[in-house]
Amino acid sequence: MPEYSVHCVECPRLASHLAHVRERFRGYHARPVAPFGDSQARLLIVGLAPGMHGANRSGRPFTGDHAGILLYQTLHRVGLASRPESIDRHDGLELYNCRITNAVKCLPPANKPTPDEVKTCNRYLQYELRGLSESAVILALGQIAHKAVLQAFTLKQSLYKFSHGAEHRLPNEMRLIDSYHCSRYNTQTRRLTEAMFEKVMARAVKQLERKP
Repeated sequence: MPEYSVHCVECPRLASHLAHVRERFRGYHARPVAPFGDSQARLLIVGLAPGMHGANRSGRPFTGDHAGILLYQTLHRVGLASRPESIDRHDGLELYNCRITNAVKCLPPANKPTPDEVKTCNRYLQYELRGLSESAVILALGQIAHKAVLQAFTLKQSLYKFSHGAEHRLPNEMRLIDSYHCSRYNTQTRRLTEAMFEKVMARAVKQLERKP
């Protein structure tokens, strides 16, 4: 089971896309983006994929664009982040008992990975999930992240329906909690409000109080 690699080029479409992005934006990371946070964390947050001018630029999940604003503000509010804002990967921000990753580690064209790309990258997610304790909590941001987690555990999708605020008890005693993705579209259209997201995050933090 492989650990994340910044040199991974196993998805031809994504590798080609990133090569073009590196030519156009020479200061961008424009490679697979590593997970970020506490290596011993009991809360793993799973997003979709790096954003063009966010994680794809900065090299850190949800950093440098609109998508991370609500996420890091909320993490700071509940005591899981040292700062409420994530600017770049050298800004000194730390996460406590929390780790952030993506279902797909590379920037996809139009922010839409194909099912095959999600499947290919899933082995990296499997590696990350194997490192979690039995009492860990997984917060899936969006339906693709939700499905990727189930795929990594080889669980039937039909038994664990995605909906905002849903909480699923997995066979390994972990908890999977669902939220709408904190994207610009979702927050600006009020599909996901600050109150809604803080409520979901509070439930995840409450689950962390369970004894291993």
